[in-house]
Amino acid sequence: MSTTTTLVFGASGQLGQCLQHVAQERTLTSLVFLPEEQANILNAEALQAVFQQYQPAYVINCAAYTAVDKAEDEVEIARKVNRDGAENLARLCGKHNATLIHISTDFVFAGTGNTPLLETDEAAPISVYGLTKLEGEQVIPALTSQYFILRTSWLYSEYAGNFVKTMLKFGREREEMKVIWDQVGTPTYAIDLAGCILTIIEQQNQQYGIYHYSNEGLTSWYDFAVAIFELSGLPTRTLPIRTAEYPTKATRPAFSVMDKSKAKAQLGVAIPHWRESLKVCLSRLEA
Repeated sequence: MSTTTTLVFGASGQLGQCLQHVAQERTLTSLVFLPEEQANILNAEALQAVFQQYQPAYVINCAAYTAVDKAEDEVEIARKVNRDGAENLARLCGKHNATLIHISTDFVFAGTGNTPLLETDEAAPISVYGLTKLEGEQVIPALTSQYFILRTSWLYSEYAGNFVKTMLKFGREREEMKVIWDQVGTPTYAIDLAGCILTIIEQQNQQYGIYHYSNEGLTSWYDFAVAIFELSGLPTRTLPIRTAEYPTKATRPAFSVMDKSKAKAQLGVAIPHWRESLKVCLSRLEA
């Protein structure tokens, strides 16, 4: 790999921190991590200055509005970050001949089917978050041809706030937990996703387009919680409940398992099963 510069926006978030971790493991020194305070993707003028300074070959957009329920009330804020921010980066990538790697979500789908979702399946979001992420996907191809859009799901890691860390906290505090069993998807260890992103860059892959990336397998939130407690040795009783028993402002996809065949074939990545990756994450959290 050449010493071309990669800019990482949203570097202080969960995936940004995982990218820093994996880059250190792989001794990659060409990544520049830019937290929001230093490089806000909504400030086009400041972004222009950053691009001029670094002349990046790659840009990774980890910045996103991900508060799914709050987005129902904060539509314009979510749209600014998820659509306008992606537009700003894509425009500059087009001007500077840089490749954009943009992170999207399984929430672009309605989740009403029961077979793994392909990249070519119709996107029909049922939440503001999903809609604004889809709008972000849609603005990119008009501004640059050099892009990878990676849709992922149920992201967790030892960094930032996420379902695994929340379950561990509650599991230590409570004897019993009620968790939804009728939403099915695939957890994704953000360290694995970070590895996929850096492999694209290391291999200078040019098979641009939309890809699905999560861990292998499928599970419900209930079974995910059971696995977390079991592998952590926590005696917490886990009770399955329906989505209707735990109402939220935003509607979630009932089935959002994504087919990863394209990513495995064209990105050359091996994808671990979600339970194996969960073991790795838990071992690091306990270390």
